[in-house]
Amino acid sequence: MVLVTDASGNSSTGLSTVDSPGGGRIAAFFDLDKTVIAKSSVLAFTRPFFNEGLLSRRAVLESSYAQLLYVLSAADQDRIERMREHIAHMCEGWDVEQIKSIVDETLQEVVTPLVYAEAKDLIADHRARGHDVIIVSASGEEVVTPIAEALGASHSVGSRMRIVDGRYAGELEFYCFGEAKAVALRELSDRYGYDLAQSYAYSDSATDLPMLLAVGNPRVVNPGRALRRVATENNWPILRFSLPVPLKRRIPTSSRALWAAGLIAGSIALILGVSSRLARRSHAALRR
Repeated sequence: MVLVTDASGNSSTGLSTVDSPGGGRIAAFFDLDKTVIAKSSVLAFTRPFFNEGLLSRRAVLESSYAQLLYVLSAADQDRIERMREHIAHMCEGWDVEQIKSIVDETLQEVVTPLVYAEAKDLIADHRARGHDVIIVSASGEEVVTPIAEALGASHSVGSRMRIVDGRYAGELEFYCFGEAKAVALRELSDRYGYDLAQSYAYSDSATDLPMLLAVGNPRVVNPGRALRRVATENNWPILRFSLPVPLKRRIPTSSRALWAAGLIAGSIALILGVSSRLARRSHAALRR
């Protein structure tokens, strides 16, 4: 079961939207990292976290190695599963409400100025047309939900850790990645009456092809070679986003909270898989 939150993190009955010609409602589904946000929504926590000594050198080495393995062998599902289990185990025992509070307090400092201006304008355009805007991301829901709220999205779906007695149990309950995103779209359609044939989806990654293929109006953003080839073959519009701007959300910031937030945010980032460029930067930081 996919857990859907509204932009405030609460249960939602949906917003009033303009109906499609077929009688359903129209939605615009956005991937988050490198589609709305200019890079991973959680990786900005990594450097201050390491610099302040809150993550051990060994943990950084293991994390960088895991990231590199994902990049070099993303098709190796067994290896990906082992990496996810390792990272989920690292989060075991952390207090959920404390982490949510830390992320909310530091969102402005972490995300600014990573939001694409073009994405903000596009989201505003969909909202003006009466469409629901939904953020669908493999990042943890603790990060996805407050960013979606700041962007004015109607709902959001992110990866979710199993929680026992208010703490993370060290297991992933739902991983919002690949085919799981398409499943999320179909469940959202059933719940809120969206006409997927008239709806939109935006992503930069070929791993999101199931989500793009689930709607009638797929759009690709700054695509890599694989996704560009698919988009060209199917005559999908290719969008160029290049101007990061501040999120402009008025929330307090705390450097101490920022470092602590890196613990959950940096770890959840590894669940996604990241670029080889980040892996090289992490090793370079260790050598200094």
